[in-house]
Amino acid sequence: MRSIWKGSIAFGLVNVPVKVYTATEDHDIRFHQVHAKDGGRIKYDRVCTVCGQSVQYTEIDKAYESPDGDKVVLSDEDFAKLPVAEKHEIPVLQFVPSEQIDPILFEKSYYLEPDSSTPKAYVLLARTLEKIERTALVYFTLRQKTRLAALRVREGILVVQTLLWPDEVRSVEFESLDGVAEPRPQEIKMAETLVSAMSDDFDPEQFTDEYQIELKRVLDEAIASGTGKVPEQPELAPSGMDAEVVDLVAALQRSLEASGRRTADGDGAEPKKTAKKAAAKSAGGKSGAAKSTASKSAAKSSASQSAAKKTPAKKTAKKAPARKGA
Repeated sequence: MRSIWKGSIAFGLVNVPVKVYTATEDHDIRFHQVHAKDGGRIKYDRVCTVCGQSVQYTEIDKAYESPDGDKVVLSDEDFAKLPVAEKHEIPVLQFVPSEQIDPILFEKSYYLEPDSSTPKAYVLLARTLEKIERTALVYFTLRQKTRLAALRVREGILVVQTLLWPDEVRSVEFESLDGVAEPRPQEIKMAETLVSAMSDDFDPEQFTDEYQIELKRVLDEAIASGTGKVPEQPELAPSGMDAEVVDLVAALQRSLEASGRRTADGDGAEPKKTAKKAAAKSAGGKSGAAKSTASKSAAKSSASQSAAKKTPAKKTAKKAPARKGA
């Protein structure tokens, strides 16, 4: 990795020199735009709408247009005059309980590496944050833009996560939720049972980006074909799931049964005790029902055999005198 920023964390009167690295990366497969007719690459040209000439990037300024239509043009020199936080310092503002930061505010993550021959201050800050179970709020300036950020510890490494400003999170109200009836106790109970059956510890290694895997397979097939085009694929059969489930309780019951089947077949993670209990209860109910049905069938069969035996006896008794008289 290559560091993108150097500076220090201002922790009271203590300075912690650090290097900053981007903590995440995008693994999406990138595509070029091409002319469908001949496969030629598509290029973009920055053309001025006034003079019609191509404009180099170094000759481009930024313009703002107000809602009333007033236009203001700012150059790099204008932006340089704006007040910003110290570019090479991450000042700690305060420490807050970690659970009070809404996850919707998190934006981008960066690793911090100690940039000193004696990283004692770095380790001290990291261990302190781990012990107090709080998150430090800081200012972080990157590329002329100052953001509010959260400073926390991940596996012994300091991490800065930029936060959205409060007014950047939209407030929302959906009319479709107005007047909706509360779920019935039976529905809540069944939903809780389903949650218990599907509960497990979070392990991100269990999940994969199936779309990217399948896309890579398609590209490999196209390359192997030598034509540069994707071979024809057979159409997939339509899914057997209902388009819409009217009865919520029935849907929950079917979900519980499906969860029990997956667990019994060994698919997924090891089942929890709650899942085993649910499966045992379900199996007991089915076994009891099967025994009851078998008992009823046996009773009916016994009654039919008894009736069949009595009928021939009566007929024989009636015919006997007739044969004697003959």
